[in-house]
Amino acid sequence: MPGHSARPSVDPAELPKTFDYLGEEQEIYDRWERDGCFQPASSGTGKPFTISMPPPNVTGRLHMGHAMFVTLQDIMVRFNRMRGRPTLWLPGTDHAGIATQMVVEKMLAEEGLSRQGLGRAAFEERVWAWKRQYGDVITGQMRRLGASCDWSRERFTLDSQLSAAVREAFVRLHEKGLVYRGSYMVNWSPNLQTAVSDLEVDYTEEAGTLYFFRYPVAGGDGEHLPVATTRPETILGDTAVAVHPEDERYRHLVGRECEVPMSGGRRIPIIADTYVDREFGTGALKITPGHDPNDYEIGKRVGLEIINIMNNDGSLNASAGGYSGLDRFEARKRLWTDMQVAGLVIRQEPYTMRVPRSQRGGEVVEPLVREQWFVRMQPLAEPALEAVANGTIRILPERFQKTYNMWLENIRDWCISRQLWWGHRIPVWYVFPDEASAEASLEGRSANFVVARSEEEALAQARERHGQEAVLRQETDVLDTWFSSGLWPFSTLGWPDEAAPDLARFYPTTVMETGHDILFFWVARMIMMGLEFTGRAPFSTVFLHGLVRDGQGRKMSKSLGNVVDPVEVIGEYGTDALRFTLATGTTAGQDLNLSMDRVVGARNLTNKLWNAGKFLQMALDQAAPADAAAAAAADFSRPESLAELPLAERWILSSLHQVVDRVTAAHERLEFGETGRAFYDFFWSQYADWYIESAKPRLYGADAAAAQTTRAVLVYTFRTLLALAHPIMPFVTERLWRSLPLAEGAERQLLIGAPWPSHAGAIDETAITQYQALQATVGAIRNARAEYNVELGRRIAARVTVAQADLRAALAAELDVLCSLAKLDRAQVTVTEPLAEAPSGSGTIVLVVREGLEVLLPMAGLFDVAKEVARLNKQKEKLERDLAGAAGRMANRKFMDSAPPAVVADTLRQKEEAEQKVAAILEKVQQMSQLAA
Repeated sequence: MPGHSARPSVDPAELPKTFDYLGEEQEIYDRWERDGCFQPASSGTGKPFTISMPPPNVTGRLHMGHAMFVTLQDIMVRFNRMRGRPTLWLPGTDHAGIATQMVVEKMLAEEGLSRQGLGRAAFEERVWAWKRQYGDVITGQMRRLGASCDWSRERFTLDSQLSAAVREAFVRLHEKGLVYRGSYMVNWSPNLQTAVSDLEVDYTEEAGTLYFFRYPVAGGDGEHLPVATTRPETILGDTAVAVHPEDERYRHLVGRECEVPMSGGRRIPIIADTYVDREFGTGALKITPGHDPNDYEIGKRVGLEIINIMNNDGSLNASAGGYSGLDRFEARKRLWTDMQVAGLVIRQEPYTMRVPRSQRGGEVVEPLVREQWFVRMQPLAEPALEAVANGTIRILPERFQKTYNMWLENIRDWCISRQLWWGHRIPVWYVFPDEASAEASLEGRSANFVVARSEEEALAQARERHGQEAVLRQETDVLDTWFSSGLWPFSTLGWPDEAAPDLARFYPTTVMETGHDILFFWVARMIMMGLEFTGRAPFSTVFLHGLVRDGQGRKMSKSLGNVVDPVEVIGEYGTDALRFTLATGTTAGQDLNLSMDRVVGARNLTNKLWNAGKFLQMALDQAAPADAAAAAAADFSRPESLAELPLAERWILSSLHQVVDRVTAAHERLEFGETGRAFYDFFWSQYADWYIESAKPRLYGADAAAAQTTRAVLVYTFRTLLALAHPIMPFVTERLWRSLPLAEGAERQLLIGAPWPSHAGAIDETAITQYQALQATVGAIRNARAEYNVELGRRIAARVTVAQADLRAALAAELDVLCSLAKLDRAQVTVTEPLAEAPSGSGTIVLVVREGLEVLLPMAGLFDVAKEVARLNKQKEKLERDLAGAAGRMANRKFMDSAPPAVVADTLRQKEEAEQKVAAILEKVQQMSQLAA
């Protein structure tokens, strides 16, 4: 891998007291990037591992959702890179049509300018200028998170090559009849003045009003239909009133007409339709096909007229008569007031509504029928369904497969046009016979058009079809941002150039890791597009992570004031702490409650790792340079390398190799939490708490050969631990790796490019069992010392009796370690066969560690018996008072008859616990008395 063995003769830097993450993380990252560590190795073995980064919006700032996907993807990438696979993590950003245009238009407004005033070309140049100045903020923040993606291949959805891919995809879909222009109901954003996707609309429960009014029956001598609506202004666009065909209240009116209120007498039919819910409202339903999705479907089914009463900005148009020019909400108030005056109002009452709001602008979205460009989705959805059904693509967690199937099985055609200026302009040119006709067209469109990859190609097509004098005007709409991002896994690799080297080498990609909330926005569309244009699924695995919530499980939002800024967390605790917290807290598809206590705990882990590195460096400082180099060269990965080692060393190496297997398997299963927890459990509980303490007697003893063996095991184990932790905690591990000694003649290598740990079956199960017996023995002695309040630093005598001969020999060989860990007096400790008879009257207690393994501790004189008995009696007196209270309540018939069962049960539990504790104290006092005898 490029740069991984550069700068060979740098001595390992002395480790300061603590890891200066603020000062060192950037330096480490710059070194990785400068040395080309993020680029795929040309000499890698095995199938390439490829991830396409979900492109964040170019307007974005890092939030916890970004931190989550960067962390998880970087873990996968670093793991596979260390395993030697050619690994590519391809980054990029999305032009974010709506969001970016909103940002720039706001800036223009502050300057007293407007998009329309500038004109399209000048406006686009302003957006590009903004992108050049501010568009790299989020990629810089991703670098702070340690993202080891290949920035030399960074893409932007409006790059020339990706734009060419978008045009190619549109043309091919049109040639197959899958792209068409037609009128359909869309979600219209009045503020943005563009259609938005169904998936870009949030429905919120909001307090509203249900308005009840009279719909006059034409020629009915005052007869009327009572109707209810939540949007009175849409009455002006009604084209029918519907009742249920079996509703006896209104059956006699079916076939007649009624007059639209405040419309000057316009008449509409009264129809019967089973869609009507007789129990809702009044049982009579006004039908507004131009402004309601359900009414639109009814209108299409029965052939009703579609009337649009609304302008693009949300004001009412000429079809609204006297209310023309009013804002939609102002028109609602004015119309309702006028209806009150006309005697048409019945009542109004509070009503909870599901209000559709634009995710981008936040304003209420209006359903409008407009002419737009669409993609026919069913032909694309069927192969995508089959790819998941036959196992070509695996979705994790599997429960989301059902959701995926449901959406694709009920998919609607996709509205892909947006009335914006920033984005991929739709490659359609309208054809006019002359310049005057083109200028006369209000929207720049005609019935004749051509679809082409370029204006030159469009002109050639137009001349062929319509004559040499054809005049072209390109479609003013741009494509939905999700259209270009749907091509992302292959357009970024060079498609449609089938000979592109990266496309041949790295496509299909391996894993698509993203949030479960964009399974339909993006993942399903990538699958459909990949199968359509390349004939292959764009990835084999979809891993969906959950949302990052606050410590109370609430969704982070500015209104709640609970947003946690990952950049601030990094500044306070370091990148590794945040990454470890996110990785170990995640399970596929499950949300993560981010508690700062967990981040603090992860920071403590980095400190513990640093201190272990400091201990190792101090141990090596006491050795000759040749001995340190020899320790660095030691390899314990083969079974025979363990044979002559002491028990503690055989145990730690065998346990280490077990955790290597456990972590490796967890990585392969994409169980990120398990990878971190497995490392944490072993490092903290076994290596730091037990092995380092076990190593000290030999390390600082008189036996030079034993000390050298221990140094070699310490280096090998710590080096392996750093490699295991590196994918999750890259910065502190890389810095500690630099402090390790080098074997004679070896060049210093960066950890990011080091091989992943492995072994050839070097696991000694017997050593693991025997050392666990030693741990249990130490634990029993420590507990006894604590129970009898033996002075902490006092060394005591002990006799360890072991029935099993090989275990007895193993513990005898580790007597120095046992004495060090349990604070025993080496001169007064023996390991023997079990005694024929238990000692009596000698002030000795017997600890049964396990069958065949006991410890005899002569406790007489090791503590103040009278003081301990007094302390225990004081505890007993308090417990007896509690016991008397609980017993009294239990003896009270009134209490037993009237108290809730749960209270009675709790009282019984308190009584039984107090009795057990009193009995234990009495037994302990008796033992104390025997020891004093």
